[in-house]
This record gives sequence, structure tokens and C-alpha cells, in this order.
Amino acid sequence: MGLQQAVADLSYTAPRWLPGGHAQTIWPALAARRVSGRPPRFLRERWDTPDGDFIDVDWLQAPPDAAPRPTTPLLVLFHGLEGSSASHYAQAFADHARQRGVRFAVAHFRGCSGEINRAPRAYHSGDHAEIDWVLRRFQTRHAGPLLAVGVSLGGNALMRWAGEHGTAAGTVVRAVASVCAPLDLAAGGHAIGRGFNRQVYTRMFLRTMKPKALRKWQQHPGLFDRDALLQARDLYAFDNLFTAPLHGFASTDDYWARASAKPHLRAVGVPALVLNARNDPFVPAASLPRAQDVARCVTLWQPEDGGHVGFAQGGFPGHVLAMPRAVGDWLFERAG
Repeated sequence: MGLQQAVADLSYTAPRWLPGGHAQTIWPALAARRVSGRPPRFLRERWDTPDGDFIDVDWLQAPPDAAPRPTTPLLVLFHGLEGSSASHYAQAFADHARQRGVRFAVAHFRGCSGEINRAPRAYHSGDHAEIDWVLRRFQTRHAGPLLAVGVSLGGNALMRWAGEHGTAAGTVVRAVASVCAPLDLAAGGHAIGRGFNRQVYTRMFLRTMKPKALRKWQQHPGLFDRDALLQARDLYAFDNLFTAPLHGFASTDDYWARASAKPHLRAVGVPALVLNARNDPFVPAASLPRAQDVARCVTLWQPEDGGHVGFAQGGFPGHVLAMPRAVGDWLFERAG
């Protein structure tokens, strides 16, 4: 199936009562329905990392009468910036996995599960080494097909991993998908630092990122310039003081350039779906990959509407179930 045919098979139209990228971003996260039935229940498991730290994995609990078979697929979700298994999209993906009778797990990035991690580091958009370790750990725990989806920051990190490993990624996963990932981190970083985005989204992220960074400083005094970080007013400054130096980058610009997945999409060697709304406030449409930027196994889906991880549907107040169903089904069809 060719790229254009594959894209034509996927569609999304925003409801008339929810116009524009900002509304389609904010409302779904705050008020739209996330599940079709009961909220999903998770069982938490802690994994010790090779460097003496830990991550927390939340496994979707299946009903007692629906024990998965050894051949049942497992869908792993990598969340976005400051996300978790409580994020609206994680809940919706869990709901769809439950409906399909497949296993589902959310792999929390370090420090995102409600407890600060131990090591003098956190997480970042291009941590393909961490993605590799996590996916291979899941592979040892699950005999059936392994699938992965990354949302926003998690989507860039996942696609950065897929590009880094090429066809060898196929020995670990059957297929991957990214949802609203800022694949060009510089374009996305500058966009979120301007105007309305700066006043709303940047403040929202820094409201949790700064306290977590300060707790990290308490663990490891002198790890970064605490006073300068307290004065940071955008993600560029925060990344320059915290994210970049803690993870081996010379500066924000170096981090954004080396961590971006877009330059690596031609090297992807497993079936991959890359979904981006063209009205995403965080991800300028001009920065999105085109057909010539990606490998033949990469399907681009770029609807005009959807916002940033929104994609609400239905009558007021709407629901966010349609996108996880479409992305999940695309992945499950490739489970073999």
C-alpha cells in the first residue's frame, strides 16, 4: 500500500463546537470524556535501571475472566512532557486496549510517576538509549508481539530510537507510532516560547518542572545553577540550565538539534505511523516531515485539525477516544 493511499485511509474532522488549535488542545485535556466505561486500573511495577536509578511501569489490569494469551500483543505507551498514566491520552489508549483485549503498559520517564528518581538526571526528548532499554525489558517480559506509541515528547524519543536502530528495531517491535511529536525540537521549542503559548502552556509546564528540578538539586547540591533556574521563564532557558547539561548536551541549541527525530526518519526500518495535526499550537505545520523526509515504511497522517493531542469528537462535551482507536488499530493490524 503506497503512502498516499495509507494516508487517505485515515481521517479526522473536529466538531464544529470546538474550533481552532488552542481549543482543540485545552478542552480535550481538561473536560472531554476519556474512557467508554470504568476508568482503567493499573498495577505499578518498579524497574531498577542499569545506572542505579528506577522507572515505574503501570500495567493495565485485565478483568479476571480475560487473562491474555501468550500471543496477545502488548502496547507500550511513552508519555509526553510531564505526563503519566493519568494523562487523558494514556487513559484513552488504555480504554481501547481493554476493549481490544490486548495488554497495555505506560512506561514512566524518570521522575514522572509521582516520586522523584534517584540519579543526577531526569528525562529528555531524545533519550533513545532509555527507550531501547525499556523496550528490550518489555520484550523479556512478554512473549507476544510488542508495539509502541509515543505521545508528544515520548513520540519524538520513540522515533529517534526507531531511526537510530533502523531495520534492527524490527527485532524488538512490530510497529511504532508517534502522536503530535515535536520532531523538529527547535521549531517546537521556539513556538511554545511565544505569545499565547508562552503565557499558557509554558507556564503550565514550568509550574511542575521547576519544583521537580529543585528537588533534584536538593538530592545533588550544586548540580546546576539554582538561582538562575528560579529566574527561568521559558523552556529554552530551563533546558539550557537543567535538561541540556544533565544529559550531556552543550546547550539548548545542541540538545534540540541532536535530540530531534526528524533528521533520522529516513533511517526508520519498521512500520511507523507519524500523526501530527496541522493546527497544533506546539508544532508549526511548516516543520512537519514530508514524504521525501521519511523512509517508505513511515506513514504520515497530518489532518488539518486536532490541536496538540486533542482530536476530540462527538457532541458537547466530546470525547478523546477516536484518535487512540485509530492509532491503536493501525498498530494492532501490524502485530502479525
